[in-house]
Amino acid sequence: MTDAQTWTLIVGVLTTFVAIIGLVSTVFIRVIRAEIGGLRSEMGGLRSEMVVRFTAVNERLDYLDRDVQALMKRVFHRPE
Repeated sequence: MTDAQTWTLIVGVLTTFVAIIGLVSTVFIRVIRAEIGGLRSEMGGLRSEMVVRFTAVNERLDYLDRDVQALMKRVFHRPE
């Protein structure tokens, strides 16, 4: 092989490596974005479920507070 052919081969191999690295990094970034998008939607569903459950717990605590206040009035005969 001549000197020009050697350099042409080196440049061709380097170009191929750069193209492969670019392709792999592009695919990797797309996969990461898709996974993050899926996680965000899953977190949104979890957040709404937590809000519903916290609201239910808050209502139960309100009922418990009302019942304890009624018992306290009855036991200690406080006319409040």
